[in-house]
Amino acid sequence: MTPPVTSRVLLHGAQVFDGTGSDPGLADVLIADGRILDVGQGLDGDLVVDVTGTTILPGFFDCHVHVTASGVDLMDRLNRPFSYQFYAAARNLEATLATGVTTVRDAGGADLGIQQAVADGLVPGPHLLLAVNIIGQTGGHTDGWFPSGFDLPLSLPHPGRPAATADGVDELRKVVRSLLRAGADVIKICTTGGVLSPRDDPTHTQFSPAEIDVVVAEAAAAGRVVMAHAQGAAGIKNAVRAGVRSIEHGIYLDEEAIDLMLANETWLVPTLVAPRAVLAAAAAGANLPSAVVAKAREVAEVHVESVRTAVAAGVNLAMGTDSGVGPHGHNLDELVLMQECGMRPAQVLAAATSSAARLCGLQDHTGRIAPGLAADLVIIEGDALELTGLRERIRQVWQDGRLVVGA
Repeated sequence: MTPPVTSRVLLHGAQVFDGTGSDPGLADVLIADGRILDVGQGLDGDLVVDVTGTTILPGFFDCHVHVTASGVDLMDRLNRPFSYQFYAAARNLEATLATGVTTVRDAGGADLGIQQAVADGLVPGPHLLLAVNIIGQTGGHTDGWFPSGFDLPLSLPHPGRPAATADGVDELRKVVRSLLRAGADVIKICTTGGVLSPRDDPTHTQFSPAEIDVVVAEAAAAGRVVMAHAQGAAGIKNAVRAGVRSIEHGIYLDEEAIDLMLANETWLVPTLVAPRAVLAAAAAGANLPSAVVAKAREVAEVHVESVRTAVAAGVNLAMGTDSGVGPHGHNLDELVLMQECGMRPAQVLAAATSSAARLCGLQDHTGRIAPGLAADLVIIEGDALELTGLRERIRQVWQDGRLVVGA
């Protein structure tokens, strides 16, 4: 039974990973009114929950998801009624929360209604930050034009999700303002081509430096930051020089790009699992253009080497998966891939907790186990530093001090 929100609940007997990257240590965690009251030994509470043999971690972040997307099969997308995506989003959000992810940054697709439904408790799911839609140029990554003349954008516009294809600084200024009006917490722009867009190339640059500059400036005027879908080195560098907050994917990083990211304190959200998800979907029979499958196959290994180089150089990393391309609820698969790129397990867990919170500007609210922060917690059977099989070992998930998964 979920304890009353006003109870002082003591989680007793676990190892605690506080989110900073330090190794876990034995401690109790006292929570009440949705917050962490204290961390230590010798604490008492109104209700004691024995979690001996587990590790308590901050709730995980996924900094790159698409909750209205449920796979990459083109015919599936064409045959689903328009409103189906919103019901699917509810299922996807619940699956994400069940895997211990208590905060997500939706990188295009979710609108203000979905965010409010979660916040109001109509739909169980992680705390949700919105990009609303993805800004792309004509002929760019989000342009859904096919040689037949049919147009299938990644996210079909509707009243809560304004169209976001733009060319030139004036159009871009207006699009950014329309996304901010629609509730965007972060602005997303494509500065290169991508894997899922059959008519462009991940190494090609998209938008000029002046165009990216105006997007960053308009976002900053509203107190927002910019995340950039950026895969090729030149487009990555254009984005970093313009002042984007995070590079999403970063498949073809070179030495200059990494140096620029370090100098500008730019974050990398690798989404290593995404190309593998495309290949898995193709192997399972998904209807995908051959060019898309070929690009996914081409970038998979390059991507690993690129991220490995960034890790060695000390670039700030935060966890993100591009879930929606692959299945929701498998978010923690990314952690093992990050470890394979040279990160220590504690570093990986920090990238999915405190570091991700810093990227999202939520470091004073969540992402660590410390007094005063939100009681967003995951309780894992055994050693959380053993990243393989972590999802299967989740015993409980707490969100704002409420038990939302487990018993």
